[in-house]
Amino acid sequence: MSNNKKSALITGVTGQDGSYLAELLLAKGYEVHGVVRRSSSETFDRIAHIKDSLILHQADLLDQLSLIDMLHSAQPQEVYNLAAQSFVPTSWVQPVLTGEFTALGVTRMLEAIKLVDRSIRFYQASSSEMFGRVLEVPQKETTPFYPRSPYGVAKVYGHFITVNYRESFDLFAVSGILFNHESPRRGIEFVTRKITDGVARIKLGLANELRLGNLDSKRDWGFAGDYVEAMWLMLQQDEPDDFVIATEETHAVKEFVELAFDRVHLDPWKYVVTDPRFVRPAEVDLLVGDASKAREKLGWRRKVDMRGLVSMMVDADLERLSK
Repeated sequence: MSNNKKSALITGVTGQDGSYLAELLLAKGYEVHGVVRRSSSETFDRIAHIKDSLILHQADLLDQLSLIDMLHSAQPQEVYNLAAQSFVPTSWVQPVLTGEFTALGVTRMLEAIKLVDRSIRFYQASSSEMFGRVLEVPQKETTPFYPRSPYGVAKVYGHFITVNYRESFDLFAVSGILFNHESPRRGIEFVTRKITDGVARIKLGLANELRLGNLDSKRDWGFAGDYVEAMWLMLQQDEPDDFVIATEETHAVKEFVELAFDRVHLDPWKYVVTDPRFVRPAEVDLLVGDASKAREKLGWRRKVDMRGLVSMMVDADLERLSK
């Protein structure tokens, strides 16, 4: 590592958040290291435009030694742990694997930092899914967790093990409790991207219906590009602390659908079909965050509103499918 450059390591660099965070850190002059798993299906689509500027390492959250070797090699000052099995429905099908990655993977990374260099600042990607069946509205840093999926349960473990290492070993370790954040880089399996991709297909005559689950489910949706800035801000503070990052607005899936169809001037209810196959075993009904602490202490504010986000996603899918 060159002495004058700050160095950061991102697990999950090929994901939505990882790609936006890598862009942000490169723009700030960081040397950016990314972790990729050895996988036949590894996709670099989201980082293709910056891949030559990144230093990629093969390692795996399931393999303790690979994480230790990687930290020795990269020598980062900041580690952003964004890698996880992050798709909630999959966590019902693969609950044990979800726990290995999303819970124990955090412990392995913290343990590696403890062994290699305790001065490394660590960011853990916590999730609003930890609140699950919410015990108060809006949800803030002190709201009790009541997760409703194996993913949510695993994220609670990852959250508290981060707090535990901070308090036990004096590590600069923080958790960002991020509410839903979307973008044109969101995986196609997530409901928001499924909607915008479906709307684009219908507009272009490539499909004639859009099948969705619970339209009344409410979420607090922001733009991933705004949220990665909050991650960076958390690691620049004098003291480690946990923060809720959210837009403080809640919208039903139905509203997202209406905005997306409105973008292409079509009536959604001619195309949308409710399909019970897409309803979760235990639903999370209402998520909306209170980000006042992040505003006051980090000076963080979202820049993209809901309509702007939906429009950006629909336009990107139209462009992609038109090719």
